Amino acid sequence: MTDIEIAHSVELNKITDIAEYAGIKDNLELYGNYKAKINYKDISGDYGKLILVTATSPTPFGEGKTTVSIGLLDAMCKLGLKASASLREPSLGPVFGIKGGATGGGHSQVIPMEDINLNFTGDFHAITAANNLICAAIDNHIFQGNSLNIDESRILFNRCLDVNDRALKDITIHSKNYERKEKFDITAASEIMAILCLAKDIDDLKNKLDNILLAYTKDSKPIFVSSLNITGSLLVLLKDAIKPNLVQTLEHNPVIIHGGPFANIAHGCSSVIATTTSLKLSDYCITEAGFGSDLGALKFFDIKCRANNLMPHATVLVTTIKALKYNGHDNLSIGIENLKAHIDILKHVTKNIVVCLNKFENDTDSDIEFVRNYCKNQNARFAISTAYKDGGEGAIELAKEILSIDNKEEYQPLYDVNSSIQEKVDTIIKNVYKASKVNYTEEALNNIKSLEENNLDKLPICIAKTQYSISDDKDKLGNPENYEVTVKIIKLYNGAGFITIYLGSIITMPGLPKSPNYERIYIENDEIVGLS
Repeated sequence: MTDIEIAHSVELNKITDIAEYAGIKDNLELYGNYKAKINYKDISGDYGKLILVTATSPTPFGEGKTTVSIGLLDAMCKLGLKASASLREPSLGPVFGIKGGATGGGHSQVIPMEDINLNFTGDFHAITAANNLICAAIDNHIFQGNSLNIDESRILFNRCLDVNDRALKDITIHSKNYERKEKFDITAASEIMAILCLAKDIDDLKNKLDNILLAYTKDSKPIFVSSLNITGSLLVLLKDAIKPNLVQTLEHNPVIIHGGPFANIAHGCSSVIATTTSLKLSDYCITEAGFGSDLGALKFFDIKCRANNLMPHATVLVTTIKALKYNGHDNLSIGIENLKAHIDILKHVTKNIVVCLNKFENDTDSDIEFVRNYCKNQNARFAISTAYKDGGEGAIELAKEILSIDNKEEYQPLYDVNSSIQEKVDTIIKNVYKASKVNYTEEALNNIKSLEENNLDKLPICIAKTQYSISDDKDKLGNPENYEVTVKIIKLYNGAGFITIYLGSIITMPGLPKSPNYERIYIENDEIVGLS
């Protein structure tokens, strides 16, 4: 059976029943029978334990990080624990492009999967509208006389759309008084998305929106959203989108899905509101971070945890035999070095690491034992998950391994945010990614100069690079060391509260493949088919 066929084979419980089990029946705004917004402000309680799920370097096959996260939630509930999950919302771009949906797979899924993967409760559309209202206001301001003295060549805020459309990567805007270059980003790459996911409440959202750096004046002074008198309208557009969404697993356990920042150029985690709400409701909150530990997990610790006094009780590092062999050009003993690379990265921020082998039916016993023994030699805990095939039952071993961890950790920052940008970049790229040298383009050095001159440099660092390698070169598989990287540009996400360092060729508006997923999706007898 396909994922969507498995999803359709399960009778959904009403979302009010899921909410009652979670203890929030009176805090809902219903969106039909099977999904709802949560009035998070009315929920109180002590925090449970936070479990982060990350992975080794992604491959074309997928490592099953979301599948493991959902299976772990179901396993915790099978063991009689009160648990919930905090996951990201899928983007329409990958759904109709090459990656497909992001609601798990097999017997470890979140449902209604077609609703979640498509329009859901409209959060992405609201973010798109807010983003593009800012862009329209910028160009209107210039058209109406430009009293802010905006330099048309130094506008930093881009339009966005939640569709993969490479034709929009570079466009030209024609206006009455001027012509300028512009580009579209995919909505997941919008700073509005990052802000929504890092805001603690509506007041914090307002402050973060006000602080978005839009452009520089013709005499090099920064201009922020607050200067456009637009924040009230942005809040109106985002008033519902800031509320997290409640859905359920195939085994009818509560999942809070909210936000989906691009893990390349942003922090790649579900919202702070979703995570803290889940922590208040549960003994255990399972959450995930985008791509491998070098991107999502590192940013989870360094940006999300730093700003919100959070620290995972355990970090699950998902891998597969297929992925490890891919990193070793079909040689497991070579590819296993990619697992070591990610264990080493996580050891910079935590000791409570559990390697989870997402097992497939053609994995051999000898290969599994090789990985198990390797983890033992690395002083990392090890567990197997078969959640894809067996649902929550298949993640019991993983759940028990996590439950055996009893030592509590405190977050230890990788660096002082008050250090210079280059010092912070060196700490991550040399100490964590094991590069030998960091080069900077002239544009990047000019970016640093502008930020330092305007006292906008005292923020955490967010590395933007390929997800397929620890390095900035997607072809450097395994565990590369002693290589050079080049910082191409540096962009301030002042509202979100981080500085993004662009390495290599990072695309914020992906294109579509030759055979996109949209060719296989249609409606048959009032049911959506072909969605995966």
